[in-house]
Amino acid sequence: MEERLQKRIAKSGYASRRKAEELILAGKVLVNGKVVTELGTKVSIKDKIEVEGNLLEKEELVYYLLNKPRETVSTSSDELSRKTVVDLIETDKRIFPVGRLDYDTTGLLLLTNDGELTNILTHPRSNVPKTYLAKLDKVLEMEDFFKIKEGVLIDGKKVRVKHLKIKKKDKKKNTCFVEITITEGRNHIIKRLFENLHYDVIKLTRTHYAGLDLGTLLSGEYRTLTRKEVQDLLKYRR
Repeated sequence: MEERLQKRIAKSGYASRRKAEELILAGKVLVNGKVVTELGTKVSIKDKIEVEGNLLEKEELVYYLLNKPRETVSTSSDELSRKTVVDLIETDKRIFPVGRLDYDTTGLLLLTNDGELTNILTHPRSNVPKTYLAKLDKVLEMEDFFKIKEGVLIDGKKVRVKHLKIKKKDKKKNTCFVEITITEGRNHIIKRLFENLHYDVIKLTRTHYAGLDLGTLLSGEYRTLTRKEVQDLLKYRR
């Protein structure tokens, strides 16, 4: 049975499908000793595939749920030698984060070597729900609350909010905590949404992702996903 080269690379756990496409276009993928730069090239189980000089082999797939601490980078490596989320997981597998959280944002982050699942969850059409708890520098006015519910325009596109709730107000300190659920994944989108209405996000934590929650995990702790949890994540395939 044949399948697309980028899909085979993703299924091997070497990289996500998007990253695999970048590697192919960059001439860093060989099939049976020949450089292949055409996306969509079909390969079979018998073909010898090398990526960046590494022979592609099927690897056991692993899945982790991490409570990301502050001041960690959501990448596999960092040119500034900062601690990465991968550094926090004890594994001999080549894993990478599913999407990313900002350097100073905490909370739920998935890590895996399953490039196919990563592609499913990060594709815009999958509409994966993500819930955050945001601490604002002042109490959210009801007028702005309803503006957010209706959808705030950022870069010409509305941010669609699935759920919005004021969890706690501190009128003395003039701060509040807001729970918000969205399905899109634009960079810094929660912070930009509130900044658009003249609020600063002091702290931001992702509490839920694709039906998963942090449970009792403390900052920096992680656990492996159950088989059922992985199967549930695959249901986001479109």
